[in-house]
Amino acid sequence: MNVPLTPVLTGKFWSGAKMLKLLFAAQCSLGVFIILADLPNGLFGGTTGSTPPAPALDVPIAPGNQTRRFEPDHILRDLPADRRLPDTETVPSRLMFSDTGLDGTVLLNGTIETGDAKRFEEWLASRPEAPTTIALNSPGGDVADALEIGRLIRSKGFGTVLEPKAICLSACPYVLAGGVERVVSTEAFVGVHQHYFGENTYLPAFLLVSDIQVGHGEVMVFLQEMGIDPMMMAKALVTPPDDIYLLVPEELEGFSLATSLTD
Repeated sequence: MNVPLTPVLTGKFWSGAKMLKLLFAAQCSLGVFIILADLPNGLFGGTTGSTPPAPALDVPIAPGNQTRRFEPDHILRDLPADRRLPDTETVPSRLMFSDTGLDGTVLLNGTIETGDAKRFEEWLASRPEAPTTIALNSPGGDVADALEIGRLIRSKGFGTVLEPKAICLSACPYVLAGGVERVVSTEAFVGVHQHYFGENTYLPAFLLVSDIQVGHGEVMVFLQEMGIDPMMMAKALVTPPDDIYLLVPEELEGFSLATSLTD
């Protein structure tokens, strides 16, 4: 059943000022979360760890019940066995590029690591013929490289596709957003959450928040460039990094992340 998105969800009534206030509030909350996570267990009587963990990825979702546990190393084992993608026990440690056997379609499969955007560009240049469609299966990874891959896909005029049971989580939706046409199966898993930005993990949390704010700002600019509703970031900003918010079909279309849905 298709349920129309409310104006608040689609962002029609959200001004730039309200978006900035939301972003600031979310980053302050994330800063507090990071600080509390670094404190010794039990300092507050165990209250910070008293919330039951989110269910695993294979638990069916419904509107309003869309947050699942984010465990990249176990994702493939959590998913149903009837996958139409490479049958592997673990997620490849970095993106693998391969032909799918379908005319003009190549698969990007695995975790997005630093340098994968350059590797993908070089791999494309080495091919005798350019693909027309990029199929995806990734738990995410490096945000900067994901944005770069997304921009490369858009500049080449490629489409993107998610097959049934494919995963596209964390930073992967930014690669999906790069497609001129973005075809998503209703049986695929598309999810967003808060990201960590920056390399220096030795800085205090309140200084890390500055890097996070800049990083999320760059993501919002990218989404606007790709024609995606930046309000999709509202779902990411309120979802901790250890969880993932799975987008339902109405949201995929409402945020324009999918230009069409398939069964």
